Amino acid sequence: MKVVVAGAGIAGLTLAGRLAALGHTTVVVERAAGPRPEGYMIDFFGPGYDVAERMGLLPRFHELGYRFAEATYHDERGRRRAGLDFARFAATVGGRMTSIMRPDVEHILRTALPPAVDLRFGAAVTDVDNRADGVSVRLSDGTALDADLLVGADGIHSAVRRLVFGDGFVRHLGFHTAAFVFDAPDIHRVVAGRFVLTDTVGRQVGCYGLRDGRVAAFTVHRAADPALPADPRAAVRAAYGTLGWIVPAVLDHCPPDPYYDQVAQVVVPRWSRGRVVLVGDACGAVSLLAGQGASLGMGGAFVLAEHLTDPDAYERRWRPVVEEKQRVARNGAHWFLPSTALRLHARRLALHLTRVPGVDRLIAAGVVGKPTALIG
Repeated sequence: MKVVVAGAGIAGLTLAGRLAALGHTTVVVERAAGPRPEGYMIDFFGPGYDVAERMGLLPRFHELGYRFAEATYHDERGRRRAGLDFARFAATVGGRMTSIMRPDVEHILRTALPPAVDLRFGAAVTDVDNRADGVSVRLSDGTALDADLLVGADGIHSAVRRLVFGDGFVRHLGFHTAAFVFDAPDIHRVVAGRFVLTDTVGRQVGCYGLRDGRVAAFTVHRAADPALPADPRAAVRAAYGTLGWIVPAVLDHCPPDPYYDQVAQVVVPRWSRGRVVLVGDACGAVSLLAGQGASLGMGGAFVLAEHLTDPDAYERRWRPVVEEKQRVARNGAHWFLPSTALRLHARRLALHLTRVPGVDRLIAAGVVGKPTALIG
């Protein structure tokens, strides 16, 4: 089959690599001018970990990944209020986990693509002719492609989904998030070797120390309006400007164009229509709250490749997995970012209880949901 994959993110690159291994002709088109450097650190485990292993890429994930000792929560004066031992958390998933920057995941998948995969940057999908005998795709660079199948792997704001399935499938969860990377030796000394977060109500800043001496920061705050600001840096500074400790110094390093988006899920009644099918965040974004978007994107892409001629079978297999992770994320939103001081104290207590054998597994199960078998 000839397949056009819209989106050179984690799901799209995974799918392209798997399709090439199965002998399909694959073209990947990406609206961005080149690989995106922005993104945040992810805790990588679950089905994506299994996919990376099956594709022979797991050594690269561990090479570029991190083994942080712990995540620590600090109040406005920098005092430690709670913590989470990463070794204990990793043990709940059999040690099959690493922390890795999202752009590094894309780099691993992109550089592993065989030469036969046609990867085109600066080419957004602008029109789709979805026919019974095939699909024609027009791109923003003026070219057109004919294929047997078009896969929308173009994220939460998918152009393919909008053109073929319509609008209205994004469910805003009441938060905005941002991420950026910067050079600051003084901050790096504070956060090196661990994941440091503010222990605050309604908003949170987190930082990791990277091995090259830079610092990766991410932010999340409550925002009722899903609309994105015209000036993301100003929005970040306004949302977190009154926080103390290292936050003012972090904000001083926020670039003019940080990664910035709403925290949302995508719920589409059907994942395929004719010769068009969706994968990853385009059909089932689970949100930052679930913490498994990259892993699920890889898992879904792998399952789709195995069921390429039967998208309904792919959806029957993978939709229950996505919906379960979405429920877990929605149910745990008040733990992820407490809305009151009382809930903040309750989270501290829960984190303290993770030190108790057995309780750590119960809490982890409540956070990550059910284990996911890749195929079956």
